[in-house]
Amino acid sequence: MSVPPVIEWRAGAVRILDQRRLPDAVEVLHCTEAAQVNEAIRTLAIRGAPALGVAAAYAAALGARRIQAPDGPAFLARLDRVIDDIIATRPTAVNLAWAAERMRSAARTPAGAPASEVRARLLAEAHALAADNELRHRALAAAGAALFAPGQRVLHHCNTGPLATAASLGSALGVLQAAHQRHGIEVVVSETRPLLQGARLTTWELAQREIPFTLITDGMSASLMRRGRIDAAIVGADRIAANGDAANKIGTYGHALAARAHGLPFYVAAPMSTIDFALPDGDAIPIEERAPQEVRGYAAWRWAPPDAPAANPAFDVTPHDLVTAIVTERGVHRPPFVDTLRRQDAAAAPADVRAA
Repeated sequence: MSVPPVIEWRAGAVRILDQRRLPDAVEVLHCTEAAQVNEAIRTLAIRGAPALGVAAAYAAALGARRIQAPDGPAFLARLDRVIDDIIATRPTAVNLAWAAERMRSAARTPAGAPASEVRARLLAEAHALAADNELRHRALAAAGAALFAPGQRVLHHCNTGPLATAASLGSALGVLQAAHQRHGIEVVVSETRPLLQGARLTTWELAQREIPFTLITDGMSASLMRRGRIDAAIVGADRIAANGDAANKIGTYGHALAARAHGLPFYVAAPMSTIDFALPDGDAIPIEERAPQEVRGYAAWRWAPPDAPAANPAFDVTPHDLVTAIVTERGVHRPPFVDTLRRQDAAAAPADVRAA
């Protein structure tokens, strides 16, 4: 199957692969307004923390092209409102706000530039962010591949491949792809309720890459660990606090507890842009609450009464003491994360990523 890019800029518009339709159909959204990109983000047509960063950058560039203002200050004021709307789409994934703020800063450097120059600068910045995202994920995958031995069966939760990263390699799934290319592994894919990102998207990506996998429901992982049918686990993250507490798709915490109970390593893989050094720990990570109907059924199927009360936190936070290591484009970081992550953040520069 020919698959278009997850997100791309083409002829003054943003084209987004609609992940709500996968794996049954490949459809592309054609967005000519920033508000359309925002709606794609809110409704999960595009999702995954790194991909949301790229989407935020292109949404800001698209919004800037539509602003008509009498002078520079008025233009920047309206651009600020565009960027604020982008940031408000989803609260948990820090890459989204990180990219949007990077675009806000680019619009003001240097100060006093005419609107036409700012528009061109923002588009160039969005392209640069997308290219940087690609380099980061290539380095991340290479850094984590050696964590897994030949033939190991590795649990993976949610979706962290190219669909979630807007890069040719994923984060956690990119690590698994690199490990499989080196010496062969098998992936155990948890279904990832309620929206089935593991069942719909991760299995689809693994099949395309001819990586062997077994699909399970979320509640099976502990039993399979006890029976020796899972050897390790790796997940992505939407936000990592300074101490290594990691927010990821709901259900991750339970897998981490099961891994600890059975003496198995539990890894988190994400680019450095996912680490929020402003938050000392995971208690301050905002957790998105989504609509209760997502829990009552999926697509045309409903398995609960339409008015059944339902909780739907989209993410949970795995405490750092359950995490064996965090893989980024800067390498494999071991505890204490509050020291090892900060040290790498201070020491590395963009050139380090390109050289990895």
